Amino acid sequence: MKASDALAKFLIAHRVQTCFELVGGMITHMLDSLAESGQFNIVSMHHEQSAAFAAEGVARYTKGKTIAVAMGTSGPGATNMITGIGDCWFDSVPCLFITGQVNTRELKGSRGVRQQGFQELDIVEVVKSLTKYAARVDSAEALLPELHKALSAAISGRQGPVLLDIPNDVQRFDIPDALVEQWVNTPLAIEAGPETTPVALQELVSLCKDAQRPLICIGGGARWADGMDGWLQEADRLGVPYVSTLMGHERVVAREHYFNMIGSYGNREANWAVQNCDLLIVIGARLDVRQTGADVDDFARKARIVQIDIDPAQLDNRVHANLNICTTAESFFQKFSLGSETFPRLTPDWIATLSEKRARARFNEYADWEISPSELFSKLNHILAGQSVDYVCDVGNHQMWAAQSLRLNAGQAVHYSGGMGAMGFAFPAALGIAFQSRSKTVVITGDGSMQLNIQELDTLKRLDLDVTIIVMNNAVLGMVKNFQDMYFDGRNQSTQKGYSSPAFADIAAAYGIAAQRITNAAEMDGILPMLAEHKGPLLIELMMNGATECRPRLAFGSKLDEQFPKLDA
Repeated sequence: MKASDALAKFLIAHRVQTCFELVGGMITHMLDSLAESGQFNIVSMHHEQSAAFAAEGVARYTKGKTIAVAMGTSGPGATNMITGIGDCWFDSVPCLFITGQVNTRELKGSRGVRQQGFQELDIVEVVKSLTKYAARVDSAEALLPELHKALSAAISGRQGPVLLDIPNDVQRFDIPDALVEQWVNTPLAIEAGPETTPVALQELVSLCKDAQRPLICIGGGARWADGMDGWLQEADRLGVPYVSTLMGHERVVAREHYFNMIGSYGNREANWAVQNCDLLIVIGARLDVRQTGADVDDFARKARIVQIDIDPAQLDNRVHANLNICTTAESFFQKFSLGSETFPRLTPDWIATLSEKRARARFNEYADWEISPSELFSKLNHILAGQSVDYVCDVGNHQMWAAQSLRLNAGQAVHYSGGMGAMGFAFPAALGIAFQSRSKTVVITGDGSMQLNIQELDTLKRLDLDVTIIVMNNAVLGMVKNFQDMYFDGRNQSTQKGYSSPAFADIAAAYGIAAQRITNAAEMDGILPMLAEHKGPLLIELMMNGATECRPRLAFGSKLDEQFPKLDA
């Protein structure tokens, strides 16, 4: 069997059946085999970075249970995918990246030349620090064993991206049918990760029994655990409060005792809760500077801290916890049941105080703006309540505005580029999510981020997916401009000076996509409700000139509960 045909057969056998790509000479054999199989969805994009983000979107929608392929040709095709590979690496998203390579006889090998074959590039060495496994396949016999190893690694333990670089002649070689059948029928070697131990549980039980003001913090490492929502429902029923990080917020349903997101751009009540609890149980969060603030010694200043993480390297890293538990979030949720005796000293006024703090902070932080971000997301919460919807946010002020104000119902999710913080992520990731879900997907983006992969408007039109793009157009790179206001006396090099943005509604119309432009609050009330009924591509451009501030925010060096502007002000 031709090697590229065997590749297609192997992937299909392991339920990997969607490929996002930009065609190039060194991947044509593989694309032809995928297409001829009749069992593969092939989505042609206009940039390999978009293909990478779209493939990532499939895994994000399925909580890591379905893997897609992102494919690019040798040289620039491979390097264009690196940002997407890094995004998967930092946010623990499983994805299979396949790059074409020049023929094996054209590889430079140990020669001291920069390049032997046209577009030859050693992508494996380039991405080794951003992948769980990366290898070049130098023989047809090694192709299926390497695929087996790569897919197994992507799904195992702390999930992440893998890459295989396959020379053009290897794709054309024959593999014995018996060898193909052997590997097609070999189950993947998936390792679930460390289990929660009885000793660790006993130590945690002791800490819980002493706590009067416990607080649970859900991080990105817990967001895909099947047991998370049921476990949090029990916490809610018992009156145990919980908060989340930005990545944890992706899947937490906004029930009564959820007090929203912590961090530098977090909600006031969430940060106050962290700083005043006496026991903080952190599940799947690495506690980086955006979560704790720069003054790490002051983080959770009154609390004993329990950190639970699948990755031992993340434990006792920036924050030194009183108890570290190396386990998967799923194992923890299954083995540490919450009950009426878990927190016997829980004080009733703890929830009452947090509820009062939340109510006090629930006001329009942007009443002085024509279009208020908090009002926008409040309206979206109402308009799309009860619908299955995936929000996908780009990076910038609009991401933080969304994270502070979106409130998820059951069946809803939001997706962020967390560790990489990649502008241009949201739109192509949304294409992958919508392609997999076939339900409503809403992109939250800014004028700067949208321009990075705007070419995929053509892909959206071609696929006719139910994707609404909301472009919050302030005609400035607002988050960086905000830094310039704080640290450079408002000098605006490259955020306003030397920067420009187009009329996005006009561009969408040129692609044949329905578009609306909103210039004031009254128009927002008239146009936004159409999201509930509209099906298919739609772009809404909100004109927000001068909106460059995120409120509240934490200045560098300030303590977590000293956000600006102060609430009394």
